Amino acid sequence: MNSLKFGTSGLRGLVTDLTGRPSFAYAAAFFASVGAEPGMRREVVIGRDLRASSAGIAATVATAAAAAGLTAIDCGPLPTPALALEAARRGSLAVMVTGSHIPDDRNGLKFYRPDGEITKADEAAILGALGDIADPAPLPAAVPAEPEPDAIARYRRRYLDVLAPDILAGLTIAVYQQSSVARDVLVDVLSALGADAVPIGRSETFVPIDTEAHRPQDVAFIREAMASGAFDALVTTDGDADRPLVADARGRILRGDVLGLITARYLGADAVVVPVTAGSAIERAGGFRRVLRTRVGSPFVIAGMERAARDGARIVCGFEANGGFLAGSDSPVGDGAGRKVLPALPTRDAVLPILATLAAARQAGLPLADLVAALDVGETASDRLPDTPSERSGAFLRRLAEEAFRRDFLRPVGQPHGVDEQDGVRIGLDGDRTIHFRASGNAPELRCYAEAKSARDAEELVRWGLAAAAAAMDRTA
Repeated sequence: MNSLKFGTSGLRGLVTDLTGRPSFAYAAAFFASVGAEPGMRREVVIGRDLRASSAGIAATVATAAAAAGLTAIDCGPLPTPALALEAARRGSLAVMVTGSHIPDDRNGLKFYRPDGEITKADEAAILGALGDIADPAPLPAAVPAEPEPDAIARYRRRYLDVLAPDILAGLTIAVYQQSSVARDVLVDVLSALGADAVPIGRSETFVPIDTEAHRPQDVAFIREAMASGAFDALVTTDGDADRPLVADARGRILRGDVLGLITARYLGADAVVVPVTAGSAIERAGGFRRVLRTRVGSPFVIAGMERAARDGARIVCGFEANGGFLAGSDSPVGDGAGRKVLPALPTRDAVLPILATLAAARQAGLPLADLVAALDVGETASDRLPDTPSERSGAFLRRLAEEAFRRDFLRPVGQPHGVDEQDGVRIGLDGDRTIHFRASGNAPELRCYAEAKSARDAEELVRWGLAAAAAAMDRTA
């Protein structure tokens, strides 16, 4: 069975299923559908992460571009948001070869229009134009792409041209480089903004950093690195640098939605768009005029930002529970005569929330841990039931949407209120708690998320939720 599938952000699957004809076919379908729109420039910029298979797949995408009559521009290894920025500058299409945070035996393609990420309608158009990915015919002769080495420098200038050069002065930051495609640009930017940036943990083999589901070995490495007391914070990103990870001086990893909350406040946003999996502290502690919740996935967040802008919001941003931050509008940064404008970049970015969070802590004169404590964001937990077919999880979620079943199901843990059914079923409980069940968008899993005032209570609520859901599904099987 072929593993390739569009998920919440791009196409992903096993390298063995993507290499060769399949990557050519998906790229060709993108060029034939989205790239065929009237007025679209006949050019595509191509980037990649540092996993072993990415360079070869990028070369296949360039060959598909040539076969479609497009000029292919090779931007080399660079962060996904840097490639999106270059596509917007040129008015070009873009394809990023990356599997993000998933293991090295998997990879993927992220497709961009000149104005940003493709929509769900674009995904449908690509699938509609997709040819036979199992076609045994040889591919056309390889056509090298034209090199463009300066795209990464323009991404670096995006921040250095706007932020004050001493904004991080006095901070000592550990940059966990691992195999992030942003590992060098992070050191460069932090240093240029006044921090003492210390590279650690560089790896020449791919490290699958997930900024939500932290691997025990990554947690242990971060705690050990911070145990020396030499650093004010540790920063890193996932493989393609569209999701940040920040740890405080004690080695505790900050939640992605907390990074987003701090960044949105730092930018003075009046409208914030987040998926239903983000913590409720955004409404409670954010101070925003409007908070709009969407289904999980950056295309839905982007659509929400566009809706907020149409409704008159002045500064709009979005972020996900994984920390990826989307600047939906131009944002003034700084004070007085030094005030400058950070241009919009409506795609997930890791560098902006890292810089804004560190700058906010320094501006407040607080360690990161104290800055977060002042927000009273509570604690979250999540886990999953693997090998749960969509038919089973779907039947359970439909039952949970029924008031009588929901009340009886949750009676052992509390009184339900405030139901949100945009993506699964998210339910408020007494004691400032929430529990949320949803089916995974890219795996046969039922996921459970919980919020509570303590980490222990959140973890216990997730454990109860998964056990109770499994029992309920067994009873109705």
